[in-house]
Amino acid sequence: MEMEAPADQASGKHIVLVHGACVGGWAWFKVATRLRDAGHRVSAPDLAASGVDPRPLREVPTFRDYTKPLLDLLECLPPGEKVVLVGHSLGGVNIALACELFPEKVAAAVFLSAFMPDHRSSPAYVLEKVRRRICKGTPAYCSLYY
Repeated sequence: MEMEAPADQASGKHIVLVHGACVGGWAWFKVATRLRDAGHRVSAPDLAASGVDPRPLREVPTFRDYTKPLLDLLECLPPGEKVVLVGHSLGGVNIALACELFPEKVAAAVFLSAFMPDHRSSPAYVLEKVRRRICKGTPAYCSLYY
């Protein structure tokens, strides 16, 4: 769910809220409202196979594909515009990838109770650890692939 602020709030920071697994941008509704009321511009994109995207996760072949809506948002920013990325839960891995690919477009990254890859491991390492820890012995264990 893309939630944009009216143009008159353009004087604040542009904050991009990135949801965790199994939800969509709608999960940020109350936070986005408060941030807008404080004068900020807010975006809360739905990642692939999340929110209004009806595809099942198994049809999203890579983690980069899963993150594509966020990456597209950053790619479309005007030259010189920087955003504050806020990632919750699995959204931390998404914002880490975005920071790596678009460092010139990120003013700050906030990992809010989020997974945060270290500098030695790929995001796939974090995802594999999560998959093994929470899904082992469940039907999701066989279908949770990024």
